[in-house]
Amino acid sequence: MSLVAEAFVTQIAAAEPWPQNAALYQPLKDEQVLLSDNAACLAVQAFLQMCNLPVQVVCRANAEYMSPSGKVPFIHVGNQVVSELGPIVQFVKAKGHSLSDGLDEVQKAEMKAYMELVNNMLLTAELYLQWCDDATVQEITHPRYGSPYPWPLNRILAYQKQWEVRRKMKAIGWGSKSLDQVLEDVDQCCQALSQRLGTQQYFFNKKPTELDALVFGHLFTILTTQLISDELSEKVKGYSNLIAFCRRIEQHYFEGRDKDSLATVPSPTLRRSLMT
Repeated sequence: MSLVAEAFVTQIAAAEPWPQNAALYQPLKDEQVLLSDNAACLAVQAFLQMCNLPVQVVCRANAEYMSPSGKVPFIHVGNQVVSELGPIVQFVKAKGHSLSDGLDEVQKAEMKAYMELVNNMLLTAELYLQWCDDATVQEITHPRYGSPYPWPLNRILAYQKQWEVRRKMKAIGWGSKSLDQVLEDVDQCCQALSQRLGTQQYFFNKKPTELDALVFGHLFTILTTQLISDELSEKVKGYSNLIAFCRRIEQHYFEGRDKDSLATVPSPTLRRSLMT
C-alpha cells in the first residue's frame, strides 16, 4: 500500500466512531503478567476510562507476541491495532478524544517531560527489578513469565527475555547499578512527581491528562504488587499526596465497574494492606 493510500485509510478509520466492542489485550491476569506490563496495561486502561471510551480487557498468554510492537498492552479498535500508551493516545486523539487539548504549549512540553521521567525512571526500575535482581528473577519473574508454556519452552522464553532486558540495561547504563541505586532513582522520581502534584487533584489544572494515567498505572501497580520485599513500594509510600492521588483515580475511574473488564486490580482488602 502506498503512503498516500495508507494515510487515506488511517483518516477513514479515525473518522469512524469508537466501537462498543473495542478490546485491550494484555497477558494473563493472575499467573503471568509482570509488574512493568501490568503498570503499562493499567495506564492505558486509566487513560481510556478518563476519555470515557469503553474497552473490554482480553487476556492472552501470547499477548506480547500478538502486539505489533512486541509490547503490551495493545488495543483492537475496528480494523486498527495499536500498542503502547503514546501511540494509543495519538490514535484516540485522531478520533476526537484528547485529555490535553486544554493545556498551552508550555504545559504540554512539561507534561511530556514528566512522562519521559516516569518511563526513564519508574519503568526502567521495574524492568531492572524483574530481570536483574537475582532473587526476584528466580522467585517471581521466571515462574510467572514462563507459566503458560510447557517445559522446556517456559525456561527458554524466560531466559531469552532476561537476556534482552539485561542487554538493554547495559546499553542505557543501568547494568552496573546496585538495587540501592535503583531504589534511590525511584525515590527521586517520586519526589519530583510529588512536588509537581502538590495539593492539586491532578498534575495539570482540575482535569486528568495522559500524564495522570501513566503515573497512576505505575504507582498503583507498585503499591499493590506483592514482591519478595517492600523496598520499592516503601519509596512511593513516603509521599502521601501520591498515595491520595492513586486512591482518588481508583475510586473515580475504577470502583463499581465490571471487574471482568478491568486489568489486574487487587481486592480492596489487599489494596488497603499494601497502600497503608
